[in-house]
Amino acid sequence: MFAVINQSYSMEGFIIQGSVLSRMVKQVRASHILVQSEKKAKEIMEFVNGGETFESMAKKYSECPSAKNGGDLGWFGRGKMVPEFENAAFKAKPGTVVGPVRTQFGWHLIMVTDTK
Repeated sequence: MFAVINQSYSMEGFIIQGSVLSRMVKQVRASHILVQSEKKAKEIMEFVNGGETFESMAKKYSECPSAKNGGDLGWFGRGKMVPEFENAAFKAKPGTVVGPVRTQFGWHLIMVTDTK
């Protein structure tokens, strides 16, 4: 049992913060859809929430070269993406779609598929 108050400790890939023990995410695997307007990103999110697959929406609408792969960006660690994108991806739970997230490249919908 852990009894830690207002401190954080790292222990073999886990972090103890307060009284919560959680796995530290070192890498994420994510896909994204990049468009130039928040309005368009929200419209696409409605399609995804309505049952369309993220992959099909990325192939149809994304302006990123990753669109041909259904938006798949593969695995990446911290420091590999712009901060806004990275923060959203590392906070998301696998299987969820987050966004729209604005970066210097446009507006993103991000789907985290796995973490390690």
